[in-house]
Amino acid sequence: MKEAIVLLNMGGPNNLKEVEVFLENMFADPNILTMKSAMMRKFVGTMITFFRTEAAQDIYSQLGGKSPIVGHTKKLVTALQKELPDVVIDFAMRYTPPFASEVIERLQAQNVEKIYLIPLYPQYSTTTTKSSLEDFEEALHVSGMDAVLVETKHFFENVKYNKTVLERIKETMCDAEYKDYDIIFSAHGLPQKIVDAGDPYQRHVERQVEYIKEMMQEEGMDFHQIHLAYQSKVGPIAWLRPSLEEKLGLVRNRGVIIYPIAFAIDNSETDFELDIEYREVAQKMGFVNYKVCKCPNDHPLFVEALKDIYEKMK
Repeated sequence: MKEAIVLLNMGGPNNLKEVEVFLENMFADPNILTMKSAMMRKFVGTMITFFRTEAAQDIYSQLGGKSPIVGHTKKLVTALQKELPDVVIDFAMRYTPPFASEVIERLQAQNVEKIYLIPLYPQYSTTTTKSSLEDFEEALHVSGMDAVLVETKHFFENVKYNKTVLERIKETMCDAEYKDYDIIFSAHGLPQKIVDAGDPYQRHVERQVEYIKEMMQEEGMDFHQIHLAYQSKVGPIAWLRPSLEEKLGLVRNRGVIIYPIAFAIDNSETDFELDIEYREVAQKMGFVNYKVCKCPNDHPLFVEALKDIYEKMK
């Protein structure tokens, strides 16, 4: 039986023209805008897209005219393919190309009979994991392709993945003294109402941070203090707290390192929001040293983690 692994992620604009497509698709997603009325969702989504497109294009202009997420994912696919030469490795994005439908066409052409879906979201959320899995499932149904689907929901407990996180932190700290720094695990925020409705994302994030704390202690990575905060809030409604800005305001150490705990692949929220916008915030607050870790991306340990996840799914 010919098998394939498809890595799923939200995607990001491949060029500045795709910024509007990205926003349109994101805010048409009922897992993102959760109002019951499709007409109201379309209206609100259209308004958000209209008012955010220009600002978003400016952000991506500063990142070279596109999101880094696709480039990193392609490198990850290449690395995983070398480890698993007998398995077809591909990836699909939720809001920008390559979409699930075109990936399924490629898999059909290669006579794939079993597809392993691995969403590249370490923690489960209805806004990310559920959305990506449902999107692929629907595209497969529409295509008429006769293939078995096997899915994983999260991997925040995977030991090899968390070792990758530690390696990224060590790389960023380099020769700096751990005691001279606080570390903040920054997770993408969610509206509080989504968590209150039963989304397990916050619980998963908190559990992963606890695992990593234990691993850092075993490795002698003795930071002054360890924190968890949430970034990327938009709109007036209540979101998960504390925000990253609030947390930075409470840190008394003058050195801080940020790890983007909710992302496996670097994107605008890491390369722009954390490394540019919040760097300016930290400097204004008087931080002498401000460091941002890279996401796992195509790190060899992450490749090993994905191979491990696949083997456990079999």
